[in-house]
Amino acid sequence: MIPRECKRLAEVDFPVAEVSKHSAREKSIRHGHPSTLHLWWARRPLAACRAMLMALLLPDPCDEHCPAEFKAQARRLLAPVPMIALGPGDEGLRKALLKFIADFSNWDNSANQTYLECARALVKAAHGSEAPLVVDPFAGGGSIPLEALRVGCDTFASDLNPVACLILKVLLEDVPRHGLSLAGELRRVGKQIKEEVERRLAEFYPSDPDGARPIAYLWARTVRCEAPNCGAEIPLMRSFWLCKKSSRKRALRFKVVRPTNRAPEIQFEIFTPRSDSEVPHGTVTRAKATCLACKTVLSPDRVRAQLSAQHGGADVIYGQERERIGGARLLSVVTISDDTTGRNYRLDADRDYEALYKANKKLAEATSKPLTTSLSLVPDEATPVGGGSGAGRAFSVHKYGMDTWGDLFTSRQKLALSTLGNSCRSINSSLPESNTVRALSALAISRCTDFNSSLASWATSGEFVRGTFGRPALPIVWDFCETFPLSTESGGYEGAIEWVIRVVEGLSPALTKAAQTQQADARKSPLPSDTATVWFTDPPYYDAVPYADLSDFFFVWIKRSLSGHGVIRNDLDPTNVLTPKCPEIVQDGMKCTVEGRPKDKSFFEDAMREAFAEGSRILRDDGVGCVVFAHKTTEGWEALISGLLAGRWMITASWPVATERPGRMRAIESAALGSSVHLIGRRRAGHGIGGWEDVLRELPNRIVDWMERLSGEGIRGADLVFSCIGPALELFSRYDKVETAEGREVKLDEFLEKVWEVVGRSALQQVLGTAEARARNGAAAALEEDARLTALFLWTLQSVVKPSGNGKETEEPDEEEGDEEEAAKPKKGYVLIYDVVRRFAQPLGIHLEYWDGRIIETKKGIVRLIPVLEREEQLFGISGANAVARALERTGGREPQYMLFPEEPDTAGTQKRRQSPRKGRGAKHEEGEALAPRREATTLDRVHAAILLQARGEATALRALLQAEIERNPDFLRLANALSALYPKDSEEKRLLDAMLLAVPR
Repeated sequence: MIPRECKRLAEVDFPVAEVSKHSAREKSIRHGHPSTLHLWWARRPLAACRAMLMALLLPDPCDEHCPAEFKAQARRLLAPVPMIALGPGDEGLRKALLKFIADFSNWDNSANQTYLECARALVKAAHGSEAPLVVDPFAGGGSIPLEALRVGCDTFASDLNPVACLILKVLLEDVPRHGLSLAGELRRVGKQIKEEVERRLAEFYPSDPDGARPIAYLWARTVRCEAPNCGAEIPLMRSFWLCKKSSRKRALRFKVVRPTNRAPEIQFEIFTPRSDSEVPHGTVTRAKATCLACKTVLSPDRVRAQLSAQHGGADVIYGQERERIGGARLLSVVTISDDTTGRNYRLDADRDYEALYKANKKLAEATSKPLTTSLSLVPDEATPVGGGSGAGRAFSVHKYGMDTWGDLFTSRQKLALSTLGNSCRSINSSLPESNTVRALSALAISRCTDFNSSLASWATSGEFVRGTFGRPALPIVWDFCETFPLSTESGGYEGAIEWVIRVVEGLSPALTKAAQTQQADARKSPLPSDTATVWFTDPPYYDAVPYADLSDFFFVWIKRSLSGHGVIRNDLDPTNVLTPKCPEIVQDGMKCTVEGRPKDKSFFEDAMREAFAEGSRILRDDGVGCVVFAHKTTEGWEALISGLLAGRWMITASWPVATERPGRMRAIESAALGSSVHLIGRRRAGHGIGGWEDVLRELPNRIVDWMERLSGEGIRGADLVFSCIGPALELFSRYDKVETAEGREVKLDEFLEKVWEVVGRSALQQVLGTAEARARNGAAAALEEDARLTALFLWTLQSVVKPSGNGKETEEPDEEEGDEEEAAKPKKGYVLIYDVVRRFAQPLGIHLEYWDGRIIETKKGIVRLIPVLEREEQLFGISGANAVARALERTGGREPQYMLFPEEPDTAGTQKRRQSPRKGRGAKHEEGEALAPRREATTLDRVHAAILLQARGEATALRALLQAEIERNPDFLRLANALSALYPKDSEEKRLLDAMLLAVPR
């Protein structure tokens, strides 16, 4: 056994760079990956979980308390592992263990028997014959407990949500128990279900007369133009593109036909555009619809009203002669055939609407009889009401008349899914527990629902269907894609069952024991005290993901496929026919607890404190914990840490691991964390009262050492900032409380303010050099506030995960998706959350209000660094760079500061200075004399002026300016070089700045 005094590897070292690389790569791995079993939101990469678990379970060989027996066994076990070099002494063994952990995090080694056997043997060498117990109370998709099983631990995984519990039961109990035999049985049963359902649905998905087989139907919801003398039907289309592949571009174009005494009609044709400009613009943006016949714009209120009358408008409305008279309009049918390659596109035909009419009639017959469980055949449970925060913010569909979950699906989709569910209920498996096969089949059907709703869309760049959940929300999708549910293509049942089988086949050889899973509230663990060796979890974050409301999308179909299955019961919230909402730990102002307390920010933070305290209770005295956190607001961090401290946790380390997809839109030009920070902690035994002066004395060295350590691993910016909090907190959290010499208790926010100050000063010293070191000692030679603010801003934006290529998404953005809540196109420039900027600025004496409107722009809690090219009029006046260039050429660059912020004539003909910078929030009202120094040109202004001259091609004026600045102040070049290193590699500012520096006289 490992003595309590012995530190674990994760408390002293961790292979951040290698594990980050493997975690980021894992996002692109699909076949056989457990995440493909079923969608769950915000899963952690298995690589990060596997590596961190090993580092939490193994002792540090360099610790004086590390058992000699473990060190001897570890050397013996590591010797046969490829690529592991065992160096001399304890340091050599530590490096070998870290190398093994890094290599084992590679997906390619996750099922390698050499690595599996070595990992399990190392865990056994550290913990003896009794396997350590790993507990995850927010298990969700099961990444952490799955990796605990992989390395041979006993595992307890719980979650409040029944969909998550079903995923956990299948993944952690059924697959390890039944192994490969389960895959074979599932393949047999899946084939049987497909054949039966195909026979029952064939007439509703007919092949074309030429033998081509439809694989997708591209629809648009429609509304009527309300302009006088028009009344044309408006197909709501975000795009007219069908396929954007360079080798096979296809798009729609339209013409307006104006019959006598009838409303205008829109007719489409498919064509091959020679350029993008030939493709018409969409008809809807931000819920405003433009009529193609008269160009009248229908307001969002009227669009919502018309679609609400159609319950969302996903279904066709038929007349007495079975002809289409309204509702959804079929734009194109995607087909494949044996004698052609690739997808083909054709326009709608009468046979398409006839097949749909038959499906509507069949569904009406089927729904007239309830299921034996008294449930309706089609989900009639209510969708969440839109508006507010949390779930309301994520659900805009309710505003368009989709009041029940069934409204999110077309009639044909509902018929197909209910037919699949009926076949699942009648499975008669030869396995001892047929419930296992039914559960896996139900997950496969549930997987189909993601691609078979009226919120799925067609990816024009890849020619495949995009699932409903491109993000954790359910917004309206104007033009949607209906797939053939029995196709072998994406979205079909055959493909879904094969995805599930691959997961079973891939995991079976790697798992030798089953976990224990249970539906449980994280605040009320069923485990006794002092039982967990490792308490490792990834908790929810405020209102970031409304798990319960989103999972109802799947739950309503799962409970119809698995009627009677124990895992779908809601014992924790029995009055709710959907997933538990009252006890769920999320912030959602539209809901209340059982006691009637609003589920606001205060509720979330109190509940998390209770969960952390419960984790401390069940953790053994020699146990270790880890909490994963991946958010960029300092308020969030304070709430998390406050909960941990209140739960009697002592933070001992923190490690950032890249877990987010490189180049995702949220990361570009913002401080969204590219890494998940893993906070390591132990149960605080109680160390009395600490001295504030002692903490402050140790803090700078602790942070600087940690920054240097992480910088060597390639960690940058916001990732580095938040990763420094853990080591700093070890100084603070080791005590029950910290007091000043006068006996005043130091609160957490005061301590964290000091942490930010030390991090900020250290960062400035790194990027701006010796002058900033002098500034720390009060010298007047430091760079001005705006230079320090800009340097800190750009430094914070750096991330361990870099945008790929030109900084755009690696996937096509959801051009077919959107509602009126989507944000307007953002301005250019880099952005940070105001709170992050404020935390850096205040302790370093930077007054944000002075610079708002000059180098930054603050709006709605976001601070934007104004691009240099936007400052031309501000710096040079309305005459611009060219006029200033002429003046520089005449004067030879002498006294260039007087050429910036020029006086401009007002409308009355008198002279006045340009308006002083706009004050931001928190600014004091100061007299013009006090603001006058802020109007004078700073070193940053001069650097920006040089960049603007470079951008305008004013080479002679630029040389004159550079010569004058170099003679006047050495800080000019120092700042320019620092900014060149800080600007993102492919940014316009860096390109211009580097070109400007090439013009510097040698």
